[in-house]
Amino acid sequence: MASNKERGEIIRRQILRDVKHHPKDIAKHISNIFSISPQATYIHLRRLESDSWLSSQGKGKGKQYFLGDRRKYQSLFELSEAFTEDKVWRDHFAFIFEGLSEDLIDICHYGFTEMVNNSIDHSEGKTVYITVERDLENVTMLIIDDGEGIFSRIKRLCNLTDEKQAILELSKGKLTTDPDNHSGEGVFFTSRIFDLFEIDSTGLKFSHQDKLEFDFLVDSNLLQESSGTLVYMKINRKSDRTIKGIFDDFTAGPDDFQFNKTVIPVKLAAYENEKLVSRSQAKRLLIRVERFTNVIFDFSDVLSIGQAFADEIFRVYATKHPNIVLLPVEMSDAVEMMVNRAIANKT
Repeated sequence: MASNKERGEIIRRQILRDVKHHPKDIAKHISNIFSISPQATYIHLRRLESDSWLSSQGKGKGKQYFLGDRRKYQSLFELSEAFTEDKVWRDHFAFIFEGLSEDLIDICHYGFTEMVNNSIDHSEGKTVYITVERDLENVTMLIIDDGEGIFSRIKRLCNLTDEKQAILELSKGKLTTDPDNHSGEGVFFTSRIFDLFEIDSTGLKFSHQDKLEFDFLVDSNLLQESSGTLVYMKINRKSDRTIKGIFDDFTAGPDDFQFNKTVIPVKLAAYENEKLVSRSQAKRLLIRVERFTNVIFDFSDVLSIGQAFADEIFRVYATKHPNIVLLPVEMSDAVEMMVNRAIANKT
């Protein structure tokens, strides 16, 4: 039997589910469902309104209740043939975004549909759990499937050395295990249109934060003993970011609408506490770089590199691919010295 606290939460969830269809008689409607008095129902209504989950208009018998500024929906869905990302958005989650700015809705719709579609097309799982919440400051979305795990899948299908290499490739963009049906841009652009984007799978977490100049990778115990992928996205409701602005950041110019620029966080090429000194490490970093025409190497949080590492990128690779612009940024003095030496030795 549910405790009084649990029963109260059940009643309040029912109110939020039904108020849209019972704005004038929600108290009577809930009283009939739970066999409680209207007065007891009004206690829950007042609490929800005080916490901004509900709003109201009018007084006395003419009072009407509506969904408030805070909204949330969560549910577990089967990944069946009938389950599609656009339908689940429309049927279950679209109401959360009513009244928000068009740019914010576009961003959330893009991220939601891209990540849910990944669960449908790539996870090979049976279920996906989705939570979307809008509070007074942020919109957050959580998508968890029970499939193979994104890093393990990329490692297997792309013949990579390990899951950390898969994360590095994801951070570049244009990575897909199904090139006939997907461009490989979804995860990359989604990570950059939100304030915070995280993927957690098989004991590893990839995180991109808008306020930080580099992506980072940490160990995670969340899904270490199980399969599946967790994606978390958050954006402030006052964000002035637009999808067009993010897409423009990764095209070469106003007349070039292809995804042809990438920012590579060099830090992700280093495993554990190893130093970036070898040609093999540089070659690992350069995988699929030829798909872009402008490549920015972000050396944030990299204190030094070896001569062979720098030479492989900025002399050997640059000489073989003269049409690709390789731009190093955020370099320490030691890194800049090695990069400049490699560039100076180009023939």
